[in-house]
Amino acid sequence: MSVLIIGGDQISQISSMLTQLGVKSINHWDARKKSSAPKKKLPQQIDCIVMITSFLNHNTMLKYKNEAKKKNIPFICTKRSISCVYDEYVKIMGIKDCSQCYANCANTTM
Repeated sequence: MSVLIIGGDQISQISSMLTQLGVKSINHWDARKKSSAPKKKLPQQIDCIVMITSFLNHNTMLKYKNEAKKKNIPFICTKRSISCVYDEYVKIMGIKDCSQCYANCANTTM
């Protein structure tokens, strides 16, 4: 599974958490500047888009949200908090219990 994270400056904790949930590839676009992300095209092999809304240009968010809908790519809009990202990711991706994720976390709390 590959995830594109749009927004946010420091995503190391979020990346670690997503890796524990079985994500193999993580791309990150910071998208703070108006000119940075809107010109980029979504990667071909993306399974999910995570939008960190507190560090994201509004027009950029709308553009990629619409593209995700057109391509039937699950998208998650959330704050930068790791617990918010975890809760939304689990809900949107349909992970109902620990046996469905790839982590060996022994039920650690995010």
